[in-house]
Amino acid sequence: MPIRRIGGHRSLVSLTPKLSYGFKMNVSRSGYRVFSANSSPACTELAKKITERLGVELGKSVVYQESNTETRVDVKESVRGQDIFIIQTIPRDVNTAIMELLVMAYALKTNCAKNIIGVLPYFPYSKQCKMRKRGSIVCKLLTSMLAKAGLTHIITMDLHQKEIQGFFSFPVDNLRASPFLIQYIQEEIPDYRNAIIVAKSPSAAKRAQSYAERLRLGLAVMHGEAHHSESDMADGRHSPPLSRTTTGHTGLELPSSSRHVPFPGIELPMMMAKEKPPITVVGDVGGRIAIIVDDIIDDVEDFVAAAEILKERGAYKIYIMATHGLLSADAPRLIEESAIDEVVVTNTVPHEVQKLQCPKIKTVDVSMILAEAIRRIHNGESMAYLFRNIAVDD
Repeated sequence: MPIRRIGGHRSLVSLTPKLSYGFKMNVSRSGYRVFSANSSPACTELAKKITERLGVELGKSVVYQESNTETRVDVKESVRGQDIFIIQTIPRDVNTAIMELLVMAYALKTNCAKNIIGVLPYFPYSKQCKMRKRGSIVCKLLTSMLAKAGLTHIITMDLHQKEIQGFFSFPVDNLRASPFLIQYIQEEIPDYRNAIIVAKSPSAAKRAQSYAERLRLGLAVMHGEAHHSESDMADGRHSPPLSRTTTGHTGLELPSSSRHVPFPGIELPMMMAKEKPPITVVGDVGGRIAIIVDDIIDDVEDFVAAAEILKERGAYKIYIMATHGLLSADAPRLIEESAIDEVVVTNTVPHEVQKLQCPKIKTVDVSMILAEAIRRIHNGESMAYLFRNIAVDD
């Protein structure tokens, strides 16, 4: 009869063979690559600045247009199982840049990239984020196209309206350029303590207030415009027309000749059209440096008109601070001939040609925060550090 040994199971455990498959699951995070989706020099330059800060090499790809203007993207290295960041700035040819981004994202998705994150410092079509008369919300359409192409995340900066984040079906990090612009004010504007922050319109007052509070400066608001602003475009609110002539028809369906007329017996209130007053300034700018802040500077007629009014009110220097310097059409010439002393924008949008035409245009580099956002997203770290001391209305 065999002898039973107490504690013998310990030796049995030690003798149990351990299974080994030659690799470990979920131990280390996959790698990441940074690609440039645009063949323009400005986008490539921004991408190189970001990769230098991250200490990685720029991904190998070729983006070009064929003779029939079709966009072609060739990825020259393996991206399987990696986090891919696509940097895309928006030059004047907006639609080509969008197609480049879509085609590259789809190519990376087809090649089994783990996550595809678009880095769009300026989000195109962001001004078309509201319904217009017989129009469409093009910004919503673009977000759907990006998701369909394979993007899983977006890094952008100073969206025209923060509500645009609700159009996306995937996460969006809306970074802020205000810390860089505020630093420029403190370091590059002599006697900035004698400055006053100016909102070009009441809708920009919250942004201007955020700047004023952090710089410990006063605030002025301009009211009234020489031209109708974007928000005053016809959006159908004055339809049906004011005519109330009836045909005597008592049925629910009106005759075809008068279907534009309200039903008989329905009295709609009279709708008075808005009439904008002349430009006025709420606040004292006399003997001060006026700093106008905004998110986009595109057509500069309103900024030029605002600068003339501020000059008349006694401001002796006028600066414009904006995140995105689109500077379309004759903007460089108009700025050069205006009372504006300096226009400061970031490098979210290429504007090298405009700078050559107008030496008043200055550039602030924001590649540092974009690189840090890429690093934190890949490592799964919190993004709260990038938003410290930034108000919701900024």
